[in-house]
Amino acid sequence: MYVNMKKEFLGDIETTKDILIPKDPLNRVIGHDDIIKFVKIAAKQRRNLLLVGPPGIGKSLIAQAISFHLNKPNEEITVVHNPERPERPFVEVKTRKERENERIDLQKAEGDVVDPVEVPDAVAERLGFRCIHCGSFNNAYQSICPHCGGDKFSHINARRKHLGDLLGMFEMNSGPISIPQDRVTTTRVKNGKEEVVIYERIDGDQIKILDQHALEKRRELVDEKPKNVIVPLKRKLFIQATGASETELLGDVRHDPYGGHPDLGTQPYERVVPGAIHEAHEGVLFIDEIVHIARLQRYILSAMQDKVFPIIGRNPQSAGSSVKVENVPCDFIFVGACNIRDIQYILPPLRSRIQGEGYEILMKTTMPDTEENVAKLAQFVAQEIEMDGKIPHASLGAVEILIDEARKRARVIDEQKDSLTLRLRDLGGVVKMAGDLAVMESADIINEKHMSFAVNNAISIEDQILKRYNSFENAIQKDLSSSQSMGNGKGYRPNENVDRSYM
Repeated sequence: MYVNMKKEFLGDIETTKDILIPKDPLNRVIGHDDIIKFVKIAAKQRRNLLLVGPPGIGKSLIAQAISFHLNKPNEEITVVHNPERPERPFVEVKTRKERENERIDLQKAEGDVVDPVEVPDAVAERLGFRCIHCGSFNNAYQSICPHCGGDKFSHINARRKHLGDLLGMFEMNSGPISIPQDRVTTTRVKNGKEEVVIYERIDGDQIKILDQHALEKRRELVDEKPKNVIVPLKRKLFIQATGASETELLGDVRHDPYGGHPDLGTQPYERVVPGAIHEAHEGVLFIDEIVHIARLQRYILSAMQDKVFPIIGRNPQSAGSSVKVENVPCDFIFVGACNIRDIQYILPPLRSRIQGEGYEILMKTTMPDTEENVAKLAQFVAQEIEMDGKIPHASLGAVEILIDEARKRARVIDEQKDSLTLRLRDLGGVVKMAGDLAVMESADIINEKHMSFAVNNAISIEDQILKRYNSFENAIQKDLSSSQSMGNGKGYRPNENVDRSYM
């Protein structure tokens, strides 16, 4: 039986295996209950967000959780060939309903599949399913009827011989046929109108019927302009563009060494590649450390304002540099994230757009040390173990050791008493180290010994330096090579104070 840590307490479990992992990602966010209500509003009302706080406190998890609460994509974006100006392909946007209607029409264009007994006798005979002598139905490729022994194709051969005589020929070909026709074209009356209908033999024992509607639809499909689907209906609604280059964020047109020559090269519409802003259409575009793409912020602002953005060839040396696709939709929810010190580097108009159409949220780094929040930390441990998939569950004692470490980090790092840290990415590293140790010892669960070892060893390199050398200055001096140490005397002379007893 699973325990819901939103309602129960730490003492209700024996191991993290007993903890219920919520299906809703928003319920997996630990310690930010006051923020979650704004996140739910952002998902429902399609508002933008700026999340501010140090790394590892759940900014990316919140951004992903928003996409979980969005409706399925409703629009498919396609680039269509422009025969008059190939370098200016068209954009075609179709809704889910329109694509479903096209699928139905395509099925109709493929025709109805029926059994041979459902078609006119004359058609069944010419396709080889019905014997003209006894009227029985059998395999189309049997030239001799297994029921009466008659030649199923004698009437066809007779007509061919008669036609050959009329043409002054002895025979139409080298001999009588022994296989039936693959297709029969005839007419039928439907709803008081005569129409052309084609019967085709398929899979050896069935017949496909192509009526007037199916034939017309096939003709439309043949005449349809070539296209390239760049944003399909079936797609992810969470696009992370952290550290993206200009082409990754805004799209591009691939190079063609033949310059798009109609006979040798690849047509421009086929070389159009969407950017992250287009792939995030109807979804979430998340950029962590947004200041790292400072020069691209103005493009993001333009896309947010217009909800369309062109795709152009961005390499001036490429054959795609002359290609441009106008008005490609990019209606997304923007979620940006940064540290407090980087707020000043965000483009002011971009911040204004976020403030005017969304929320700026300063995230917390600690939460009160209560029984409810202790239970939430236990849920975090269970989530980390499940997501990792390579380590065993943790005992209650091991979880309690990690919670003590969370108290210590809140006190040391954030100077908060009676609190628990929310810098959970670092705590996740502790859990994984403890789990790896348990795996190496072939243990069934992570116990207190494993967690204690991880707490003492899963520390940053800065803390390791201080632990070993007591100060950074000592570390730098000790880190010098022997030649550097020996040659740092006055006037670059050998340092006489260096111990050379090892030589």
